[in-house]
Order: sequence, then C-alpha cells, then structure tokens
Amino acid sequence: MEGHALLFTPQRLFGETGSSPNTLTHEPFLERARLQREQESDVSARLALGAYVVARLVDKLMTLDNDEEQLEGFRWQLEAVRRHINELPADAPETAHLAGVVAAVPAQGKPTSGLWMSLTAYAYFLEHEGRLEEALELLTLAARSQGPETTATDFAAYALFAGRLNRRLARWDAATICYGAAEDTGVQTGDPVSRLRGRLGQGAVYRGQGNFPAARATAESVVREATELQLIDVQVIAYGDLGSIYTRQGLRLEALEAHYQAFRLSNDTQQRMHTLGDLAIGLFEIGAFDAARIALQIVAGSNASLIVRANALVELMDLESSVGNRVAFERGRSAAEAYRSHMPPSMSVDYYYKLGTGLARFGQMVRARAAFITALELSEGHSLNAWYFKVERSLGDLAQHQKPELVLRPASELIGAPSVREMELGLREYASSLPA
Repeated sequence: MEGHALLFTPQRLFGETGSSPNTLTHEPFLERARLQREQESDVSARLALGAYVVARLVDKLMTLDNDEEQLEGFRWQLEAVRRHINELPADAPETAHLAGVVAAVPAQGKPTSGLWMSLTAYAYFLEHEGRLEEALELLTLAARSQGPETTATDFAAYALFAGRLNRRLARWDAATICYGAAEDTGVQTGDPVSRLRGRLGQGAVYRGQGNFPAARATAESVVREATELQLIDVQVIAYGDLGSIYTRQGLRLEALEAHYQAFRLSNDTQQRMHTLGDLAIGLFEIGAFDAARIALQIVAGSNASLIVRANALVELMDLESSVGNRVAFERGRSAAEAYRSHMPPSMSVDYYYKLGTGLARFGQMVRARAAFITALELSEGHSLNAWYFKVERSLGDLAQHQKPELVLRPASELIGAPSVREMELGLREYASSLPA
C-alpha cells in the first residue's frame, strides 16, 4: 500500500485547509455564537465560542515547529483554553466533548490518536444535533491532525462522513468527490463495505439532484451485491435508498417493501429510526393513517439524531393537515419550527412546502404563499431541482385559487396487500414493546 500513501490524505477530501494565525477561520462556530446571542441564549453562545477557541487551538498545534518561543506561546494558549472550557456548564454534553478534545491536545509534539478520535466523536455529536457546518469543520480538523498517519480504513471513514455532511448541505460536487474517494479506497484495499457504501453515496447524490434513474440503478446494483456478500449493514442502507427512490418514482408498494426490509434487517437504533420514518411516509401515502402516525410518533420520541426527529415532526404536521386536524397540525408546526435553524437545505424546503400546503388546506392563503416562496428560494439557491419544480407548481395552483385537498378519500387498494398488513402488525407489536 506504500505506493498509494498519497491518496489517503485530508487534502483529497477537504482541499488545502491549512490556516494562518492571522486569518479568521471556523466561521460556523462564530455564526452560531452570534445567532444564540441574538436569541438571548447565553449558554449556547458560550459553548459556540468554546468550540471556536478549541478549533483555533488545534489549528495552532498543527503549525508548531521546534521554536521554543512559539512553543511557549502555544502552552499559554492551551492553558487559556482550558480555563475557558472549565468555566462552561459542566452538565452540557458539548462541554464534555470540548474538554475531551482539549485533554488530548499535547503541550508539545505531534497530535496523538486520542486527539483525532476526540475530534471525530465531537463531529458526530454535532451532526446528531443538526449542526452540519460545524461537524464538517471538526471532521476536517480530525483528518488534518491524523495527517500522514491516516490508514486506508480511517480515510474511507472520513470520506463517507464528509460525503454525507456535504450531501446534506446540498454541496453536490464536494459530496461526489468524497464518496468517490471512499469507493476508490475500497477497490484498492479489497474492502467491499467501503466500496459499496461509496457507490451508494454517489447514488444518493444522484437522488438529491433529481436523477432518479441513475440513483435507482446504483441502489439496485448494491442491493444485489451486498445480498450476495451477506453484508447486512450495507443491505440496510441500500434498501433504504432504494425505498426512497421508488417513492419518488411513484412505486408505492415497492417502496414500502424496501423500507420494511431495511427496518427488519437493521440492528442499529439510529438507522432503524431513519428507516421507520421513511416507512411511515409510505404508509401515510396509501391511507394507512393510524399506522403512519404511530410510526412517526415513535421516531419523534426516540433518541435518534435531531435531523431524523425533526423530519418525523414535519411529516406529522403534514399528516394532520391532510386529515383536517387543525389543532394537531398547529402543534406539529410549533414542534417542527423549534428545529428550523438546524434543518439542512432539503429538509428546510420540505418544511416550508408542507407548511404552505397545510396553511392552504385551512384557507390561510396569504401565509401559504409566503411559505411556498421561501421554499422556492431555498430550492433554487441550493440547486434542488426536483423540489423547485414541485414548489413552483403549488404556487401556480395557489395563484389559480386551487386549494390543496384534504386526504379525506377512500384508502388505496394497497392497504389490502398482504405485505402491508404484515407491516402494520409488525409496527404495532414494535410500538407495544417499547418502554412507556
């Protein structure tokens, strides 16, 4: 593998990200601090500034040489950062992550494995909280701190993580580069999991850009190969992706079966809740409202990531407006709105689209139009082409005074399909097995 050593570098994923001490960097943390101050959330603002000074400290560590004066200045900076972190709320989960990173920073010498592992753990925490820009900053620092010691396995993990963050931020080119790097690494090292997950990631980029045929072909090929190789974790992801594509292509029963297969196979709580949310949407669309509501409530009340829980709330909001329950719609809207600042671009568009649709269903046309316009602007700004045309059509319908219909209509004949009855029974049993 020595001949491939240069391939496993952070520059391949993140570009040249070295920073000068005179250059202001890590702006996502400063932006969070500013927003939290405006909302008079002092603790959150202090945590954001804590993340900023810790990121700057790690930056400084990676520019050190053997100059004694420079080392003395760094040790002073390290002690100042430690004091700052010690003054943060001890019961805040983010404080523990910041303290862990600082504890792993050596007073001199090269970064250790403890440092890049702590930075990566912090990045996962930030992703869980829906702070994707900040997670990408920390992941970049982790990869840079590991530098030439990065193994092929670690590089593939960085690539998949960075690909996912960039994709959720609708940074399609960056996501494609990262996923392609993961697939290439899998090919070079004989690792089928990295290879197939990298390919799936590129398929997810196709899906996000509206190229459903390419996305479907990618997911179907990975399902076949992962099944042959008995790679359960890859199967779960592939079935979930396939279900999402089938949904967008109008293949409702196939989508439900794919999502349910992913739900059944998954042993990971986070992945299972993500899949359950997708399954709930499919059940709602065929008229299985009670089962869909149960599934969405399970997800919203789970310990899944903030983004998964937020998406469940957005879907609950849409479900309740569809069946004409205005009180439940407003309750869902209020709960979803609390997550708005953490939503990635595609979810933000989805939220405003479903908000506009719900408001129009209840006759609030002015507010509905404002929500649709926001959704249109977001979809255009982030090159979410499929969303743009969907929102544009809804705005056109609104201009013609066409009120979106409530879903008070006969349920789809798909409710009677044996596989759907099996799903509903399984979901009820799963819900009853959960702690109260």
